[in-house]
Amino acid sequence: MTVSPVPSPKGRVLIAGATGFIGQFVATASLDAHRPTYILARPGPRSPSKAKIFKALEDKGAIIVYGLINEQEAMEKILKEHEIDIVVSTVGGESILDQIALVKAMKAVGTIKRFLPSEFGHDVNRADPVEPGLNMYREKRRVRQLVEESGIPFTYICCNSIASWPYYNNIHPSEVLPPTDFFQIYGDGNVKAYFVAGTDIGKFTMKTVDDVRTLNKSVHFRPSCNCLNINELASVWEKKIGRTLPRVTVTEDDLLAAAGENIIPQSVVAAFTHDIFIKGCQVNFSIDGPEDVEVTTLYPEDSFRTVEECFGEYIVKMEEKQPTADSAIANTGPVVGMRQVTATCA
Repeated sequence: MTVSPVPSPKGRVLIAGATGFIGQFVATASLDAHRPTYILARPGPRSPSKAKIFKALEDKGAIIVYGLINEQEAMEKILKEHEIDIVVSTVGGESILDQIALVKAMKAVGTIKRFLPSEFGHDVNRADPVEPGLNMYREKRRVRQLVEESGIPFTYICCNSIASWPYYNNIHPSEVLPPTDFFQIYGDGNVKAYFVAGTDIGKFTMKTVDDVRTLNKSVHFRPSCNCLNINELASVWEKKIGRTLPRVTVTEDDLLAAAGENIIPQSVVAAFTHDIFIKGCQVNFSIDGPEDVEVTTLYPEDSFRTVEECFGEYIVKMEEKQPTADSAIANTGPVVGMRQVTATCA
C-alpha cells in the first residue's frame, strides 16, 4: 500500500533552461501547479522563438530573472533575493558543466531544499553508451558527484524516452512528424524501451520536487502501458495512418559507425540510440534498491498518456501541414523531412 506524503507549502521554484524542449514542459507544469515559478533568462537579445516562449510563460504567471548559471556570484544573488527553495535545471548537453557554478552557488546560499540537475533521460550511473555519448554521461556524473559532496538535497529524474518516433538524426520530435514512407528498425526491433509524453515528464517532475519519498533518490519513469519495442511502436503508428509501411533494418554496426563519425550532436544521439535499442539500457537493470523509486508506484492515482494518444496528435499535425483531401496519411510516396526525428532525451 502506497502512503501519500504529507502536503507542504509550495516553495519557490527557479527553472534554468525553460525555453528548451523539456524545460517548457517543466515550467508549464510548475505554473499549472500554482507554484511561484521563476524562469532564468540569459541577458541580452533573444531569438523570436525564445521570446515567444518567455512571453507565453510570463502570461501564465512566470517571473523572469536574468542571469547565467555559470556565474556563481550572480546565481547566489538571484537565489537569495528571490528566496528560491527549489532549483530545476533542464539545460542542454553543451551546458551540463555550467551547472558546477550553480551547485557552488546553492551550497554557498545554504537554503535550497531540493535541486533537480539536468538529467531527464537515462540513469547515467547505469547506462554505458559508446562515445561520444559516454562523454556527456561522464559530465552528468561529475555534476552528480559535486551535488552529493555538497550536501544539497537532490532528485534525479530518469524519464527515459520521449513518446515520439525514434530516429538517430538530431531533429526534435516537436519539429518533425513520424514516417509515412518507411520505418528504420534498429537491430531486430525487439528491445523494449519506455516512452513518456513531454507533458507527463513535466507533470511528474513537479510532483517530486517536495515529495519526501524522492529526497536524494533517482526517480524512474517506467509506465507499463508505454513499454514497447520498436516493432510494436511501428504497429501503433500503422494503425493510426491505416496502412502498412516497409521496414528497413539499421544494424548495430550502422549505429556504431554513425557514432564513430563524431559529428556533434548527431553522433551523440546515434550512441544513445545504440544504447537503448541494441543494449537495452532502459530495461536491463532493476530499480529495487534504496536509492531508486518508480513514479507509477509513487503516484498510482495519476495516469500516463499512452503512445497511441501521442501519435494521435501527430495525425492532427499532419492534417494541418497537408489539409488537402489527399493528406499525408494517404500518401504512398516518401515525404521530405519526415524521417529525421531525434531518438531520445538524454
